Amino acid sequence: MSKRKLSDQQKNRIAENQQKEFNDVGVSDSLQQAKSNGRVISHYGQQVEVEILHGVDSGSVIRCHQRANLPPLVTGDFVLWEPDTDDRGVIVAQSDRRNVFGRPDAQGQLKPVAANLDYVLIVFAVVPQAFLNLVDRYLVAVTQLGLEPIIVLNKIDLLSEEKHEYIDNMLSIYRALNYPVFEVSALEGDGISALEELLKTKTTVLVGQSGVGKSSLINRLGFEELAEVGDLSQSKYKGTHTTTTARLYHLRHFDLIDSPGIREFSLGKMAPADVLKGFIELREVSTLCKFRDCSHQSEPDCAVQSAIANGEISADRFSSYQRILNSME
Repeated sequence: MSKRKLSDQQKNRIAENQQKEFNDVGVSDSLQQAKSNGRVISHYGQQVEVEILHGVDSGSVIRCHQRANLPPLVTGDFVLWEPDTDDRGVIVAQSDRRNVFGRPDAQGQLKPVAANLDYVLIVFAVVPQAFLNLVDRYLVAVTQLGLEPIIVLNKIDLLSEEKHEYIDNMLSIYRALNYPVFEVSALEGDGISALEELLKTKTTVLVGQSGVGKSSLINRLGFEELAEVGDLSQSKYKGTHTTTTARLYHLRHFDLIDSPGIREFSLGKMAPADVLKGFIELREVSTLCKFRDCSHQSEPDCAVQSAIANGEISADRFSSYQRILNSME
């Protein structure tokens, strides 16, 4: 049976009813995280696992289904649930999301993955080979969603002399733009303490293509085998897909949401102006161009081209920007 479509009037009425649910249990205005009694930590088909936030069972997990009139829930959502059977619950309302991270589906609509975040950890690695454009795609998506990115290079224990120069040049671009950049080894523990210090008491989602060592990084941060580790394909240097659903882990000093590994990150259809927002140095300089609709190609008095010629803007970043724009056509 296909899911029925709701009119705007019906959606508004549902929202009002959800608000009444919260008011009935003594929560005024919209549900605040501190007032909710559960938090979604993972999905299992039509059901979700909810961590109980209050009472004698605080910290334990209960499997819940949600009422049909609720929107799809994602890991990190704060919810109001109530007992249904001895070992099951039902979610009766969802709190307002502070923010959400997701990626476009086949129709170009945002598919939420995680909610209520402080940071997005963009993880790439020495192996499989790191590409500027892949990191830039994540940065564009994170900026568009109003989230804070942290760039993490994993597997520095595999750095060879010839890879050092390429990686150093790549990281220097992001450091010059004041992005937080960390170099770590999940295998040997290098750089982990500094990363943990920044993430302390925060909630972050971890994203990156398959094979970059996300599960190993979670295990290192958690000091135990929290996540199953997939073997890296020797022929293609592309990782097997270990994580199939976003899941929240309570690590030593912070909460981390792991997301399913993906080999390519599509931005779907995005307006050129929105792509530009993800390239902060281009966005700032472009305001000085002679023409408001400057394409930064061959127009006279183009401030972006002048900045590239002067070495103020990375030519590689501009090339990455053009590649993303071309992929939108």
